[in-house]
Amino acid sequence: MTAALQPLQALVMQLLLLLLTGPASHLADGYRFLSSELNGTKPSEATSGRIQRRHANLALSENISAVLENLLKNYDSTQRPASGLGPTRVQTNILIRSMGPISELDMEYSMDCYFRQMWRDQRLTFNSSIDQLSLSIKMLEGIWKPDTYFLNGRGSYVHTITRPNKLIRLSSNGVILYSMRLTIKAKCPMLLQHFPMDKQTCPLVIGSYAYTSHDVIYEWDHENVRLARGIYLSQFDLISYPFRNATVQRKGEEYSILQVNFNLQRHTGYFMINVYLPCTLIVVLSWVSFWINREATADRVSLGITAVLTLSTISIDSRISLPKVSYATAMDWFLFASFAFVIATLLEFAGVHFFTKVGSGEFPVLDESNTEQERRSQEEEEEEEDEWEDEELMEEELSPEQEQELRPGDVWRHRTGTYIGSRDIHQGMLDNHISVVGGLPSPSSPSPKPVRSDPCWYQVLHCIIGNELYRRKRRSAGSRINSVSRIDRVSRVLFPLLFGCLSLFYWNLYWSQPPPNSWEMTD
Repeated sequence: MTAALQPLQALVMQLLLLLLTGPASHLADGYRFLSSELNGTKPSEATSGRIQRRHANLALSENISAVLENLLKNYDSTQRPASGLGPTRVQTNILIRSMGPISELDMEYSMDCYFRQMWRDQRLTFNSSIDQLSLSIKMLEGIWKPDTYFLNGRGSYVHTITRPNKLIRLSSNGVILYSMRLTIKAKCPMLLQHFPMDKQTCPLVIGSYAYTSHDVIYEWDHENVRLARGIYLSQFDLISYPFRNATVQRKGEEYSILQVNFNLQRHTGYFMINVYLPCTLIVVLSWVSFWINREATADRVSLGITAVLTLSTISIDSRISLPKVSYATAMDWFLFASFAFVIATLLEFAGVHFFTKVGSGEFPVLDESNTEQERRSQEEEEEEEDEWEDEELMEEELSPEQEQELRPGDVWRHRTGTYIGSRDIHQGMLDNHISVVGGLPSPSSPSPKPVRSDPCWYQVLHCIIGNELYRRKRRSAGSRINSVSRIDRVSRVLFPLLFGCLSLFYWNLYWSQPPPNSWEMTD
C-alpha cells in the first residue's frame, strides 16, 4: 500500500512546488497531469513536455545559484585576476549613439555612448551547460573590476533611468563583459587661429587610475570605436576618428591608456550668411561715395560712418560665442580688413575735401609765372571796390550843372570825372556778384593761362604732412562747379581691385590649412 502511494506523493509534491514557484498556467498543467495519473490515463504530450522543461529550468536555476555561491565563496574582490602571474588585459570598445554639443567657449564636448569592457578572471570559471550567464548588477559588488576613468573627462555620468543602465555577463571560461551607458563630457583644447575655417581634434583618453602597465593593460578589441547610424553634428563634420594603444608617464610610473581622436571640420555656412556676406556688401556700399558729388559732404560722411557702425555691430555679435583668446582669428582678420577699407573710403574723401573742394570745384596748381599776374588782378579788384565806395560818398558833391546832365539812376565817378549809367552799374554789380559768390570768372577778366597739375602722389604727400601753404596755392586758381576729382576716379578702380586681390589671398590662405595634429597627448 505504501509503495502504491509513493508516485502519488511525488505528484502532489510537484503540484505544490508549481503552486508556490510558478504562475497559474504551471498550476493548471500540474493539475491536469495529476488528474490523468489518478484516473489511469496518459497525459498529453504537450502537457508532459512543458512540465519536463520547467523541471529542467528549475534544476538549472538551482544549479546556477549553487555555481555562483561556490564561485564567490572564497573570492577576494580586492585582488586583480592573475595577480603575480602578469598584467590583466582589459579589452574595450565604444559605440557612440550621439555626439554634441561642442562648445568653443568652454572648450569641451559631450557624447552619449555604450562603453564596454572585457577581461578574464580565472577564479570565475565554471562547468555548466550554459556558456554565458546574464547576472544582476549586484554581482558587481562582489567581483573585481578595473578602475577605468577618462583622463580628460569632465562631469561624466551613468544613466540611471529607470534603473542603472549597466549589464554584466559571465562566460564559463571566466570572461566578464561589463557594459554601461555613459554620457561623457571631456575637454577639447582648440586653436582658433583659422576660425571659422578651422579643423579641430577632440581626444578621449581612457586609462586606469591606480594600476600601472605592470598590473593592467588596456587594448582595443575587434569592434574598437563605432558610430551609430544617423549621427549628425550641427556645427561640424566628423571626418575621421583614429584610435591607438599607448602608454604615458605619470609620477615616474608607466600607465597603459587608450586614445581616440575625433577629427572635426567646422561648417562655414552660418558664418558666410551672417558675417562674411554682410561685411562684403557693406564694404561695396561704402564705395558708392566715389560716385557722389564732392559737394555733398554730409551724404558722403554719413554713408561712411554708417558703414563703420554696422561693421562694429557685426564684429561684437560674432564674438559672443567665442572665448576671449589673445590672438586674432581668421574672421577677425576679415573684419579688420573690412574696417580698413571703409575707413580708407572716409580718408579718401577727407583728401578730396582738403585739396580739391574750396566752396565748390577743383583747383589745380598754377605755374610760378601766373602768380604775379594773379596778385595784380586782386589789387585792381580792391581798388575798384574803393572807387565804388568813393562814388557813393561823393554823390552829394556834384555841381548844379553836373546834376542836370545826369539821368535818374546815374552815378558820378569822382576820380575819373565821368559818370556811368544805371544799366552799367547794374551789370557791373551782377558781374562782380557772380565772380565772388559763384566762383566763376567775370566776363571782363582775362582768360586764365594754361595751368599745371601735380601728380596724385605729390598731392597725397602734402595732405599727410598738412601743408597749408600748398593748400592756399590750390585755392588761388579758378574753379569748376560739380567737377569730378581725379582721386575719386582712381578710387573707383583701385578700391575694388585691392579688395578682390585681398579676398583671393585670404580664402586661399585659410582654406589650404594642414590637417590637425592627430596624436598630441592631452593629460
